Amino acid sequence: MENSSLFFSVRRCEPELIRPAKPTPCGLELLSEIDDQEGLRFHMSFILFYKNNINGSELGKDPVKVVREALSKALVYYYPFAGRVREGDNRKLMVDCQGQGVLFMEADADITLEEIGDSVYLLPCPYIEELLWNVPHSNGILASPLLLIQVTRFKCGGFSFAIRMNHTISDSLGLVQFLITIGEVANGATQPSQMPTWNRDIFNARKPPRISFTHNEYSQNIFSMEAKHHSKAMIHKAFFFSHRQLLSIRNSLPSNLQNTCTTFEILTAFLWKCRTISLGFDPLDKVGVSYMVNARGRKDIQVPNGYYGNAFAFPMVLSKVGLVCDRPLGYALELVKKIKTQMTLEYIKSVADLMVIKGRPCFNTQVGSFIVADTTRVPFGKVDFGWGKPVSAGITSPVPSISFFARSKNRGGEEGIVVPIWLPPLVMERFERELKKMLDTTIYGGIISSL
Repeated sequence: MENSSLFFSVRRCEPELIRPAKPTPCGLELLSEIDDQEGLRFHMSFILFYKNNINGSELGKDPVKVVREALSKALVYYYPFAGRVREGDNRKLMVDCQGQGVLFMEADADITLEEIGDSVYLLPCPYIEELLWNVPHSNGILASPLLLIQVTRFKCGGFSFAIRMNHTISDSLGLVQFLITIGEVANGATQPSQMPTWNRDIFNARKPPRISFTHNEYSQNIFSMEAKHHSKAMIHKAFFFSHRQLLSIRNSLPSNLQNTCTTFEILTAFLWKCRTISLGFDPLDKVGVSYMVNARGRKDIQVPNGYYGNAFAFPMVLSKVGLVCDRPLGYALELVKKIKTQMTLEYIKSVADLMVIKGRPCFNTQVGSFIVADTTRVPFGKVDFGWGKPVSAGITSPVPSISFFARSKNRGGEEGIVVPIWLPPLVMERFERELKKMLDTTIYGGIISSL
């Protein structure tokens, strides 16, 4: 996806630490075995854009002041966010809760939201370096602030709220729960409508731990063809799929699959097939696909209301290359559908036990492994600081080795889904050609636009 060539300047104040507004419990809070796995030891960034509410009660109020004060009050309930992560024996992570605070920046941009235009919908965000400054020495996993926030005022009275989060403390759904609380407090609430729950022990390893499943997603020795076909160098490009294209893909399927599969499942299978063809592996080699399956709302797992830790697993299914490439799309789709059925209490307990037994390994990042995650249903639209719903909200930039599905618009204003894809450079060229052939579309610099 091409970035805009628009240039503007941002004036920032010095970063400050925002601490809980009242004294909070001190001590060590253990993260779960799901939280502290190697694959989640990175930072994720999100951004929300708000227009000036000229007809609302917030006219004349300063969003920086409103958010800063509400953030401090919300941290009373979510005090672990104000702590620092430490590592113990066997690489076990915990949060040292001493009310150290989260990093906060006040900023002003010499531009209006109207001048930025549709760029607010782009992934990656073209202006994330301006709207979320990477404070030096702030992005460590251990002993660093868990949150970095920048609120930037625009000349029109609108503003952006950008946040970077240490993924070990929370997933995107847990983060949005926290952001909704900030919004509720900003709008006058005295406490959250949904009280937070720590309870990280629900995803702890059993005693003694026992691995009861084959976890392909953590095996580093599945894809034997890696070394002879590709270097480790990877690049990413973001591809946009309009509703019309998504409907076209759905309509190409047998009627039983058209009516029983989600858009996420269909697009995942479509990309996996296209990606596998582009890899050029031997038909008898194996490839895998995996996606993050949420544990919330499942009766057998019983994640408590208000839980804001990482609550997912990402089972992987395997197939021979030739079957994915040569069979109809329905074959890949049926395999993708099986991923969700593997997510049970026993499965996620087995993942937790694997973390303890095998030293908290990373998920498989080989090129034969296609890992995706769906953020299109994360309710960023509910985050209201007093200026109404955001006009745009979501993840700001791609995460290496994971393709996050996000809602977006293309340059023509069409709504759809954008997906960053990671591949070696030469494979990426083949992937673009394969997409062009499969979709009968024109590709501009990595973004797919309907003819």
